[in-house]
Amino acid sequence: MRHRVAGKKLGRTTGQRNALRRSLINDLFRYERIQTTDAKARAIRAEAEHMITIAKRALAQSDVARQVAARRLLMARLNNREIVTKVFEEIAPRYEGRPGGYTRRYRLGPRKGDAAPMVQLELVDREEA
Repeated sequence: MRHRVAGKKLGRTTGQRNALRRSLINDLFRYERIQTTDAKARAIRAEAEHMITIAKRALAQSDVARQVAARRLLMARLNNREIVTKVFEEIAPRYEGRPGGYTRRYRLGPRKGDAAPMVQLELVDREEA
């Protein structure tokens, strides 16, 4: 039984899985849109949305110590200072009035090589370039 066992293994060891999740979330925040398999998108979606919520709550606080703690928490999870700055200065203020649901998944069909179901994961209300 898998009681209280969260997350998917994605056919990888723990270190590889953590690196994959970190890089996918970094790319999602950097480009605000990524193409990946459905399983990988489902694995990172909740964590990415939670990071935006952490940043939103920190910006709503007037206490500087809480904002620093939130930045350190995201820095520990993302390990990229530029992306953490972007989340706090661009992405979180964009969703200030939104109660959740910061990402959207579009199905793209099967991948040509192995027929894996592909999706496009993107942040909603992003600016078109």
